[in-house]
Amino acid sequence: MLLKDLPEDARPREKLLARGPGALGDAELLALLLRSGIPGKNALQMGQELLDQFGGMAGLLHTGSAALKCIKGLGPAKRAELVAVLELARRALAENLKEKPLFATPQTVRDYLQLQLGSRPHEIFAVLFLDSQHRLIALEELFRGTLTQTSVYPREVVVRALALNAASVVLAHNHPSGAAQPSRADEALTHTLKAALALVDVRVLDHFVVTATQAVSMAELGLL
Repeated sequence: MLLKDLPEDARPREKLLARGPGALGDAELLALLLRSGIPGKNALQMGQELLDQFGGMAGLLHTGSAALKCIKGLGPAKRAELVAVLELARRALAENLKEKPLFATPQTVRDYLQLQLGSRPHEIFAVLFLDSQHRLIALEELFRGTLTQTSVYPREVVVRALALNAASVVLAHNHPSGAAQPSRADEALTHTLKAALALVDVRVLDHFVVTATQAVSMAELGLL
């Protein structure tokens, strides 16, 4: 069935205009971007296929143009449009964090970290470097692989903080397993970095453990 053959109130474009974007599901929003399908599969079905293939919207947000080639009917133009829209979402959240104190919008911090780290297939340790007003200077991915006190080098974190003239930092790393609970190793690493950064008068404000569906604050758990 073509989208134009659906009842008018079920067509994604008409539904959005009448009821707002919040009324649309993820597949419907993707259908609007795709605009058309292929023989035997309309744009709404293709949108759902993308979500199924990449593990929902969170997984799709970390999918590059090359990986999208496996979806039949996604030519270079559609792939480019999808990748561009997903990148705009990341940049919009980053701009928001650069304009306001980081913890004035705590949910934005969580959304941003989930977009950046939540669906990565391997562990990544990242640092949000903040100015004296707690506004974002930059997010940098510093280490990859299994994270322990020995694989994350405090000296490198300190060097980047000084280079960026950061007054404070927020630490973050992902758990590809999907378990958001901080481990003993996470706690030990946090305290090691906190001590190292204190020597150059840079505060550690929080450490988030990130999955595709959660960003857990160690400060809120009393572990900082």
